Amino acid sequence: MYEYEIHKYRSAELIREAEQEHQASEAVRLERAARRGAAARGAGPESHSRDPRRHRFARAV
Repeated sequence: MYEYEIHKYRSAELIREAEQEHQASEAVRLERAARRGAAARGAGPESHSRDPRRHRFARAV
């Protein structure tokens, strides 16, 4: 009987963890979509990248 109760408890715990992970990934997805939408409208901070024409490292000769 105890094994069955432990199994039920563990199963419920795994379901809760999976739901939390799902909610976290959904929040990240929505945040990214909002950021992309803001960037498409031209709002928000500029890109973090540097000048695209400059190379990060000097060329070896």
